[in-house]
Amino acid sequence: MGKNTIVPFGPQHPVLPEPVHLDLELQDEKVVKAVPSIGYVHRGLEKLVEKRGFQEYVYVAERVCGICSFGHGWGYSKAVEGLMEIEVPKRAQYLRTIWHELSRLHSHLLWAGLGADGLGFESLFMQSWRLRETILDMIEQTTGGRVIFSVCKVGGVRRDISDADLKDIVSRLGKMKKDIDGLVSLFLEDETIHARLKGVGTVTLQEAKELGCVGPTARGSGLAQDYRLGDEGGAYKELGFTPVLETDGDCFARAKVRLREIYQSVDLIKACVENIPAGDIAVPVKGFPPAAEYFARVEQPRGEALYYVKGNKTKNLERFRLRTPTNANLAVLVKMLQGCDLADVPQIILTIDPCISCCER
Repeated sequence: MGKNTIVPFGPQHPVLPEPVHLDLELQDEKVVKAVPSIGYVHRGLEKLVEKRGFQEYVYVAERVCGICSFGHGWGYSKAVEGLMEIEVPKRAQYLRTIWHELSRLHSHLLWAGLGADGLGFESLFMQSWRLRETILDMIEQTTGGRVIFSVCKVGGVRRDISDADLKDIVSRLGKMKKDIDGLVSLFLEDETIHARLKGVGTVTLQEAKELGCVGPTARGSGLAQDYRLGDEGGAYKELGFTPVLETDGDCFARAKVRLREIYQSVDLIKACVENIPAGDIAVPVKGFPPAAEYFARVEQPRGEALYYVKGNKTKNLERFRLRTPTNANLAVLVKMLQGCDLADVPQIILTIDPCISCCER
């Protein structure tokens, strides 16, 4: 038996959308050990909470990550609303849910494209991102932005969606169904994708629990963990929400969860449009956050994100802390990589859909 080899993987790599570095210890072509390193895009965003008013900071929170921007703005706003005991109007909760699910569609279609690109399937990559452009058009139509929305605020939302635009969203999603079906069937039926993803990077249900998996990574191992089932806010409790689960725990199962969630998000948006109530979209926010602390959670496209705020009776919060899904899933990534082939490393990393800019605030 020869001496093990250390191979650096990243932070720059053709299939990595984010700068994550891994030291891979190899025995021949098998990965014996993987040591992740992050710290390439640290921006000090959490510290800015001491210098920006609590309402202004929503814009900073949104810029933690572009793909998850609306969820970060909602999570921060939700934490401050809990701290200040603010009740958000019901219409605003429905609007937040619509935008959040559009963000999930945006994220999952972006992931599908990156996953296809990592497998060398360029036509599938282009089709995934073509569909994503349609979602971004809907977001731009209703918010004015394509990636950073800037519509969430403490107390509600900054703008409404007209009835005509709501109907147009439902109509455009309906027209996309045929293309989505084609995209999903390619992923689920192509023999090359099966060969590269099935039985690779397997995590059992027990391991998912012990390692604290979240999001599609957890649900791909059969762990029924989705904070939209809890007190997320929004309209989820009224829409009969059920999480998408797979039980095989491999790369293919995690891919199937995300692909099935595309259909689920479409259905949730349609249900929101059908049931959205009339009324105010925000309430006045008076005074400053009290000298107390509060935790809030939001189910981001990659999994549960946790938001912590601490007030001090001034316009600037004393502390803001964020734990993102990728933080939680890095531990299970190390487990997935142990024993895999070197050629499978990119696919395994892509199936947890890492967002390193979210990790490094």
